[in-house]
Amino acid sequence: MHNSDSIVIIPTYNEKENIEKIIRAVFALDKCFHILIIDDGSPDGTAAIVHGLIENEFADRLFIIERSGKLGLGTAYITGFKWALERDYGYIFEMDADFSHDPNDLPRLYSACHDEGYDVAIGSRYVSGVNVVNWPIGRVLMSYFASKYVKMVTGFQVHDTTAGFKCYKRRVLKTIELDKIKFKGYAFQIEMKFTAYKIGFKIKEVPVIFVNRREGTSKMSGGIFGEAFFGVMRLRWDGWTRKYPKIVE
Repeated sequence: MHNSDSIVIIPTYNEKENIEKIIRAVFALDKCFHILIIDDGSPDGTAAIVHGLIENEFADRLFIIERSGKLGLGTAYITGFKWALERDYGYIFEMDADFSHDPNDLPRLYSACHDEGYDVAIGSRYVSGVNVVNWPIGRVLMSYFASKYVKMVTGFQVHDTTAGFKCYKRRVLKTIELDKIKFKGYAFQIEMKFTAYKIGFKIKEVPVIFVNRREGTSKMSGGIFGEAFFGVMRLRWDGWTRKYPKIVE
């Protein structure tokens, strides 16, 4: 039996090239992590690969929730957060399936929360320069200046506001009113960090290197950038007017 205090949530849509590799990479770490896959009805058979791994090897530490279609990154994570909170996990992670987030960095994020006392650990591309590999220059500039824009509008002093590689302590997700989170794409990542910050949680940026996916197709779209651009203005307004909840232990 592989018991763990940590669950890694990985949303998927058409990730058959990567899914088994990323699962095995996480399970090869010295620190034991469980994995929850949230699959949005991948027509390429991603879910079937996961079910095979559950049935044949990893029944005690690999789990899957299948949804009916592409319902958005934010709702995938919210579904995973609620699932994790119904169980005893103390540390809940967000991670992509395509190896842009290096599984070897998971223990560093865990250590920031477990050992150093932070509530949220962010795998940050921009806390120590610009740490991305094989990204198109347009994407680098868009991502980098998106974070600068968020800082300018909100006053939120995190270098990588759109990062999707994170560890939350359980109490963060218990406190944040998950059903009030509005956004689904890039803006979801900003909103979760900003809400944690406004509530008063301690946030640490852990420097990591993001590598562009080698296999499969990117799920990025122009629409999520538009959501983020206008969503940041809404977050700034909320920061002035919303009454944020008190921390739940």
